[in-house]
Amino acid sequence: MVDTRPLGRQPGSMRTVERSVPAPAQFATGMATVSEGAPIELRLRLEAVMEGVLVTGRARVDYEAECARCLDPIHDTVEAEFQELFRYPGEDGLGPEDTDTEDEEEDYYLEGELLDLEQVVRDAVVLALPLSPLCRDDCPGLCAECGAKLAEAGPEHGHGERIDPRWEALRDLGEEFGDR
Repeated sequence: MVDTRPLGRQPGSMRTVERSVPAPAQFATGMATVSEGAPIELRLRLEAVMEGVLVTGRARVDYEAECARCLDPIHDTVEAEFQELFRYPGEDGLGPEDTDTEDEEEDYYLEGELLDLEQVVRDAVVLALPLSPLCRDDCPGLCAECGAKLAEAGPEHGHGERIDPRWEALRDLGEEFGDR
């Protein structure tokens, strides 16, 4: 929660806020996750406008993942930017309970003089997490035959000429007739 009282309701007033907050549970994609309680560094710019408070911010947090190709653990940092308008409750005769659920656009409202940024930060961070994280851009992955890490096995790694046993009879025919 961020207190907006120092901002007032005077359009044009602005203030910046920097703070660290613990990550709530379930900040994750299929292969990357932010640990519960990990510090999220927030840099916020709060601007009072006619309709409410415009929040422009950046969230920075460490995440853990597995490489999508070789399954090595990855520890990295992600930055996510966001901008959202938090409307003053009751200014337009509507409040959070009056929003249309079929509306594509989701309106956020101030809770008294406080901003609840959890959902906005969650959406921005989860969308910024990599869907297919890689330990490095040129990761060769795992061998399809034996599961060895190709980066460690080297270019000479191979399993000889393997032919599907169902096609072995055709190969024998080719050898018999001289591969015409």
